[in-house]
Amino acid sequence: HVDSGKSTTTGHLIYKCGGIDKRTIEKFEKEAAELGKGSFKYAWVLDKLKAERERGITIDIALWKFETPKYYVTVIDAPGHRDFIKNMITGTSQADCAILIIAGGVGEFEAGISKDGQTREHALLAFTLGVKQLIVAINKMDSVKWSEDRFNEIVKETSNFIKKVGYNPKTVAFVPISGWNGDNMIEPSTNCPWYKGWQKETKAGVFKGKTLLEAIDAIEPPVRPSDKPLRLPLQDVYK
Repeated sequence: HVDSGKSTTTGHLIYKCGGIDKRTIEKFEKEAAELGKGSFKYAWVLDKLKAERERGITIDIALWKFETPKYYVTVIDAPGHRDFIKNMITGTSQADCAILIIAGGVGEFEAGISKDGQTREHALLAFTLGVKQLIVAINKMDSVKWSEDRFNEIVKETSNFIKKVGYNPKTVAFVPISGWNGDNMIEPSTNCPWYKGWQKETKAGVFKGKTLLEAIDAIEPPVRPSDKPLRLPLQDVYK
């Protein structure tokens, strides 16, 4: 949902996997600091539109590419803001896997999964739009001092609500991260010795790992029905 750290996490991931050069990041750092939004530097990589930069939110969908040990990944950074739900649907409908980024902060998580919360809405949209593979990244773990209890509480609550949406929690990797500091994104973090790693079970077998990158590498490529008649989704009409 808004401010759960989607753009920061994705920006950090792309930066670490070599999708952006250091000079660009330094330029964004400077611009963000001048506007008093220092903590948004990774998000700025993704929020290319000027309007987004000044408001500090994602409006349009942004496409970025990076490589993992196994895949070429195209990231579709979709907006979490309710005003831009149409743009979010456009982004989600093109994905093979959704990464649901949940803010672990006290009060933030609860707001996201409340009856009118956006975390719930986005999970439902992803499932309805046919994105059947899900990764849950529990972000801002540094803000709750990497509390194991908090992580377990969020995993339990999130499992319950994604189950109602239609996902099987057993097939989902739950990863505690800090998108800003980079914990558990590419390399296992030393801040959570209690964390033994994620596990997911699908028809293809049992997969295990520790980081968000490993969870992305454990995505199964969907079968493409390329022998079927052509179907063409229309996104927009310009008069």
